[in-house]
Amino acid sequence: MTARNTLLDQDGVQLTVDDAVATVTLTNPAKRNVQSPALWRALTEAGRLLPGTVRVVVLRSQGTSFSAGLDRQAFTPEGFDGEPSFLDLARGTDAALDAEIAGYQEAFTWWRRPDIVSIAAVQGHAVGAGFQLALACDLRLCAEDAQFAMRETSLGLVPDLTGTHPLVGLVGYARALEICATGRFVHAAEAERIGLANVVVPLDELAAATDDLTAALLAAPRDAVVETKALLRGALERTYDEQRVAERAAQARRLRDLAGLGE
Repeated sequence: MTARNTLLDQDGVQLTVDDAVATVTLTNPAKRNVQSPALWRALTEAGRLLPGTVRVVVLRSQGTSFSAGLDRQAFTPEGFDGEPSFLDLARGTDAALDAEIAGYQEAFTWWRRPDIVSIAAVQGHAVGAGFQLALACDLRLCAEDAQFAMRETSLGLVPDLTGTHPLVGLVGYARALEICATGRFVHAAEAERIGLANVVVPLDELAAATDDLTAALLAAPRDAVVETKALLRGALERTYDEQRVAERAAQARRLRDLAGLGE
C-alpha cells in the first residue's frame, strides 16, 4: 500500500496524493470554506504540484458546507490584507483589472485538464464561487443536503470564475440564465434531475460513493480514458462529421498503442 503524501497545506487548502489519486480539501469549516485570493492561489498551486502519476483528483471540504462563496470581507472598502480591494481594482486600468481576474480564474481552470478526471464531492452550501468551483470539476457527487446558488447577479456582479460555460453545457442556456439571474437555490434532487449532479446520496454515504466512483474511473486504462475525455470535451464544438473524424483518429491511436506500434 502506498503512503498518502501531503504536498500542500496552506490558506485553507490541503493537497494529498496517494499514487493515482489526489485529494484537494478545503479546510476552513469554521467559515464554511469561504474563498479569497489567497485560497485561489493555493488552489492554483495544488494544480501545479500534481505528480504525473495522478489520474483522479477529488475535491472535498471539511464541515457542513462545501463552500459558501467569496468571503464577504472582499466587499468591504479595505478588502483583504495585502490584496487590492474591489474598489482598487475598479479604479485601475482595464489591463490590470483583466489580469487580476485572469489570475483568480487559474484556480478554476486546471480541473478539466485532459490527463485527469476531477470529482467534486459536494455537501451543504455551494454558493457563488463555491458553485463555480464545483462546476470546474468534470463530475459532481452530491449529498442530499447539497444546495447550489449563483448569487453574483444579486450582488450586481456576474459569475466570472469560469462557471458560466460548464453551467450552460450541463443544464442549457434558459435554465442557466434563470438560475444565475434569480440567485435561487438548486437543491440536490433538482440538481440530479437537470444534469448538474451525477449522483445524489445520503450525506453519510458521500465519501464511500466518491471512493467507488474513483475506483471505477481507475479501472479502465489511462490512455483510453484520456482519449475519451478529449473526444467528449470537444464534441460540442465539432460538427457531427468532424466528431466522426475525431473518433476515427483517436481509435487509430488506441489500436496502434495496443498493438505496440504507438509512438
